[in-house]
Amino acid sequence: MINFKKIIADEISKITNIESNEIEGYIEVPKEPENGDYAFPCFKLAKTLKKSPNVIADEIKSNIQISENVIEKLEVVGGYLNFFVNKETLALEILNEVTKNKEYGKSNIGEGKNIVIDYSSPNIAKTFHIGHLRTTVIGAALYNIYKYLGYNVTGINHLGDYGTQFGKLIEGYKKWGSEYNLEENPIEKLTEIYVRISNECKEDESVLEACRNNFKKLEDGDKECVELWSKFKDLSLKEFQKVYDILGTKFDSWNGESFYTDKIGEVIDLLKKSGKLIESQGARIVDLEEYGMPPCLIQKSNGSSTYATRDLAAILYRARTYDFDKALYVTSYEQILHFKQIFQVAKLLGLDKKYTDGLEHVSYGMVLLETGKMSTRDGNVVKLEDLLKEAIERAKEIINEKNPGLENKDEIAKKVGVGAVIFNDLANSRIKDEIFNWDRVLNFQGETGPYLQYTYVRTKSIIEKAGGIPSFENIDAKYLLEESSSKILKLIYNFENILIQVTEKNEPSILSRYLIDLAKAYSNFYNENQIITEDKKIQNTRIFLTYATGNVLKIGANLLGMEMPDRM
Repeated sequence: MINFKKIIADEISKITNIESNEIEGYIEVPKEPENGDYAFPCFKLAKTLKKSPNVIADEIKSNIQISENVIEKLEVVGGYLNFFVNKETLALEILNEVTKNKEYGKSNIGEGKNIVIDYSSPNIAKTFHIGHLRTTVIGAALYNIYKYLGYNVTGINHLGDYGTQFGKLIEGYKKWGSEYNLEENPIEKLTEIYVRISNECKEDESVLEACRNNFKKLEDGDKECVELWSKFKDLSLKEFQKVYDILGTKFDSWNGESFYTDKIGEVIDLLKKSGKLIESQGARIVDLEEYGMPPCLIQKSNGSSTYATRDLAAILYRARTYDFDKALYVTSYEQILHFKQIFQVAKLLGLDKKYTDGLEHVSYGMVLLETGKMSTRDGNVVKLEDLLKEAIERAKEIINEKNPGLENKDEIAKKVGVGAVIFNDLANSRIKDEIFNWDRVLNFQGETGPYLQYTYVRTKSIIEKAGGIPSFENIDAKYLLEESSSKILKLIYNFENILIQVTEKNEPSILSRYLIDLAKAYSNFYNENQIITEDKKIQNTRIFLTYATGNVLKIGANLLGMEMPDRM
């Protein structure tokens, strides 16, 4: 497909004798359509060329040689040189590309680059609650998008299956296990035990000490502790899989914290060799005061490992196993300090700078209930499985009200309900806290998942009514020159660039916002133009644009983790 930006940059380069890549980096896409499709800010060259921006803009405009079939108009406005792409050429390029390429926007720009994404990572024996939703869907969306752009991606579910909390759970089970039947609702029963023992720990320091000793025994391979831990883990994974099946989430690795137990010794040895591992009150730490951070606890006074130690062991393992260019950690902003600490300490492990530079914390805000923040310890959580099932039921109620005769209602309700929850989570900047509200999530009129799905279903319905997708030879781009058509075409043209922006910022909401803009643009086009018409050339052209729009909506939604129904 024609790269308009590169053509413009190459031509400006010829006139100014400045590298084309540098010029291309300066070219902007104006927010307002009246300022063109591309704008070159000439003040960027004022110092180099020793001329005013307006003079530079006039000189480039006078000397540039770009065919009118590519750029139909140039304007100088306030030191900017604005370029207007030939609408007919743009239309033909896009529609031809959609015809040839079923996976529109897919590319190989990531070929040869390895990405590791650590996401979801629920804690064993704790409720898989709504707070885990964000890491799961953000991570899954990034996984899909990186892969679509040709990267070699490894998705890791770094299960929280180790740590002092298991010492607590083991102690609680030893005390009261006979009171609980773990065959029914095991996570709920284990959570009850955990809440109960946590309350005892608050009241009695000796109970907390016994819990700590249990974890040390677990690390040392104590038979009873290992058997109980294995039981808790197996029961939890069966429950977690129910949620992953509903969401359609998959992983390449399920290596949790426990996987790195036998790799912790090497971390400690490497830190010793660095000379930065020091004793403090019987424990071992790395002092990070020079970086404005508190010390990183590496080994507790009783010899047991820490969350940080296991994360450092994971970095070593992932660098050697996956040779990553980027290792992304999708966790809440509450862990910002933790990751700053371990990324700094990781520089002491003797790894190539490529790996330590590639470590990135993809932080996100919290999911809050309208009643406030949740806490497993206090037993105040909403199970994610329950939330997803309720979304499906609510979607089914809406379908029964609006289209009671619809076939495959259960299947469609699942796509709408689950898609609504996923899109709601990815609709805004990931760093923002989100207050979960059912009325907003399942609104068919707002900027929501159901609205996207409804727009897609509309494109399918129109194509079916017209008798199918016309061949490319039977369309005429001159019927797509008005504003509502041009807006859709420009958005579709920009799809691959949107996906690249997502990976540059690790921000799926960029794609979410784009899909809403595309759906709105199509709704506007639909309202302003008669699509099924007596003039078959006009109808074929508008139907083909409808097909192209639906195609991109579906690809984009699938990349976010949503399924698109064919009917609603």
